[in-house]
Amino acid sequence: MRTMWVVFNLILWTIILGIIGLLLSIIEWKGKIFGKIARIWSKIILASAGVKYSVYGLNYLDSKQNYIFAGNHESPFDIPLAFAGIKHHLISISKIEYKWIPIFGWAMQAAKHIFIDRHNHAKALESLKKAALSLKKNPRSILLFPEGTRSIDGKIHRFKKGGLLLAIETQFPVVPMALCGTGTVAIKGAKKLNSTPIELHIGQPIDTKGLTYDDRNILTDKVYKAVVQLKSEWEKNK
Repeated sequence: MRTMWVVFNLILWTIILGIIGLLLSIIEWKGKIFGKIARIWSKIILASAGVKYSVYGLNYLDSKQNYIFAGNHESPFDIPLAFAGIKHHLISISKIEYKWIPIFGWAMQAAKHIFIDRHNHAKALESLKKAALSLKKNPRSILLFPEGTRSIDGKIHRFKKGGLLLAIETQFPVVPMALCGTGTVAIKGAKKLNSTPIELHIGQPIDTKGLTYDDRNILTDKVYKAVVQLKSEWEKNK
């Protein structure tokens, strides 16, 4: 019953807020209005699932600075948790398949989200280069899950370098973050949702000034270790 209620709210509020955002985007081309809409949408989804969330580490962030937020990925609820918990103008790097979903995909395009073709490496790199240029013209923060896909076992798997190249191209600091407990809410393959509390733990930003393409492996490893550390600390204290 809870799952059906969440799906109902997901469809309903995606349509309502998506249409509102599309209409407002006519007069606000930078997509900032969608940042606020995404935060409202995320809070509605979490509330409909009966999930309470807490955020730690916001004091590390500068409200005037744009960041690349990089975290682990183990549940569909990672996305609403991140958008609800982070107050910056935030967009995501998403699968290109989302781009063509009626209303949802159109709203993502209007919000200036970045779409990647995961099945074509050359096109994916070209999309990231275009994204870097777009971010310089219209700065905003990026939500990134460097594992590339959801973790089934709850463990944090090695990060891919592609998305983090944006941090080097833009020179935006990378903010490591651990999304904790989301895998328990929506266990992959299970039909029932569990209304358990979830937490977003934000770490200290990692500076990227002066880094070049040759530093991509070092940066990826540093971000990975920071996220693992944040998740480990949560597991010890829960």
